[in-house]
Amino acid sequence: MEPTQSVAKRSPGRWLIVLAVLLSALTLSGIAASPAMAEDVSAASATETPEPTPAPEEEFEFHFRGNVQFDGEPLEGVVIRVEGGGFEADTETGPDGRWEIGVPEKATYTVSLDEDTLPEGVVVAEGGASREAEFGLTRNASVNFFLGEGVRTTVSFFDQFLQRTVNGLNFGLLLALAAIGLSLIFGTTGLSNFAHAELITFGALMVLSFGVDLAWPLWAAIGIALVLSAALGWGLDAAIWKPLRRKGVGVIQLMIVSIGLSLALRYTYQYFYGGATRQLPGATLPSDIRIGPIALSWVDVVSMAVSVVAILAVAYFLLRTRIGKATRAVSDNPALASASGIDVNFVIRIVWVLGAGLAGLSGILWAYFRPGVSWDMGFQILLLVFAAVTLGGLGTAFGALVGAVIVGLFVELSTLWLPSDMKYVGALVIMILVLLFRPQGILGRRERIG
Repeated sequence: MEPTQSVAKRSPGRWLIVLAVLLSALTLSGIAASPAMAEDVSAASATETPEPTPAPEEEFEFHFRGNVQFDGEPLEGVVIRVEGGGFEADTETGPDGRWEIGVPEKATYTVSLDEDTLPEGVVVAEGGASREAEFGLTRNASVNFFLGEGVRTTVSFFDQFLQRTVNGLNFGLLLALAAIGLSLIFGTTGLSNFAHAELITFGALMVLSFGVDLAWPLWAAIGIALVLSAALGWGLDAAIWKPLRRKGVGVIQLMIVSIGLSLALRYTYQYFYGGATRQLPGATLPSDIRIGPIALSWVDVVSMAVSVVAILAVAYFLLRTRIGKATRAVSDNPALASASGIDVNFVIRIVWVLGAGLAGLSGILWAYFRPGVSWDMGFQILLLVFAAVTLGGLGTAFGALVGAVIVGLFVELSTLWLPSDMKYVGALVIMILVLLFRPQGILGRRERIG
C-alpha cells in the first residue's frame, strides 16, 4: 500500500508540470501566429480603405420649417432655399413634404421654392415662390407652400417692363411723401434727421393699433394715425429740437442726437409690438384690375391716388399760401427771413408737423405696398429716402419728388436684370453717379464755397 500512496502523493505535481507545458506550447504558438495575423490585417487595410466620417452639420439656434403640398398631398424632393444677411442654405422636402433649415441669427430672410424641382403640372401663383420671413418672439418660424394644379405661363419682357414700371411709380410716389418731409426739415433747420425712419413706422403702427387691435373702422384708424403722426412731429420739436436750437447746438451734434433718438424709438416699437410682421386690413387684396398686361389691386390704385393728391396739396401749400412762402424763405436764408419779420421758429414748427404727417402717410402706404407692418419697416427704406433727397437736391421739396420717383422706378425695374437682393444697392449707385456729374442734385442750386 505504500507505493500506491506514494504515487498518489506525487501525482498533483506531475499534473502541474503537464499543465505548465501545455500553457507554454499555447503561448509559443500564439507568438508564432501573430506575424501572420498582422500581415492579414495589413493586407485587409491595404485593400479596404474606410470611408471618412462626415463632419457634423453646424447647429443653429433659430430654424425655419414648413411643408410643401399639392392639393393636400405632400411633395417630396422640392428644393427650398433660405437667403439673407450674408447667409444662404437650401434643403429638399422629405417624403412627408416637410423641410427645415437652421439660420445663424434673427433677421429677415427670403424663403424661396425652386419651381424647376416641382412635378409636371404643378405651378406656383405669381410671386408666390419667394417670400420674406422673419422670427417673432420664438426661435422657430413656419413658411408653407400650398400649391395647386395649373399651367405654367411665361411673361414677355415688355409686359414685365410695363408691370414693374407701374410698381416703381407707386413705390416712388409713397417714397416721395417721406422724402419731401425730410427735405423740408433739412431745408429749414439743416438737420439730417435719421429718426425720420421711425416717423414712417409710427404711422403704420398707429393704424395697426386702432384698425386691427382695437378693430376700429379703417378710415377712422388712418385719420387718427395721421393726426398722431403730426402731433409726434410737434412734440419732438417742442421737447428736443427747439431747446437744442436755442442753445446753439451744431448740425453735427443734432444729427448724432437724431441717430440716438432713432435707436430709442425703434427698439421701443419692438418692445411693445414685438418682432413679428402683421398685416393691415385689405393688404392682401388680389390684383384683379387689368389694363392690358398690367395687373393692379384696388389698394395700388388708391395708394397712387392718395400720393398724388397729397403731393399736389403740398405743392399748393408751398406756392400759394403765406406760410408756404415763408417756409421757402426760411429754407433759402433763415437770417434774412427773420430780419424780414418772419417767425422762423413758428415756420420750423409747422414744417415738423407737416413732415411728420407726410412720413406717417408714407408709412401707411408702405405697409400696404410691402405688405406688412413691422417695428423696423421705416429703417428699411431710410437710405432710399436720403438717396431721393440727395438726388433731387438738398432742401428742395420738388427735387425730393423727382429724386424719389427716379429711385422708385430704378428699384423696381432693376430686378429685370439684377437679383432682388441688390435692387436697393443699385439705387444708391445711381445717386452716386448723378452726384459725380451734378453735385447739387437734379433741381438743387450750385452753392458758392468761400
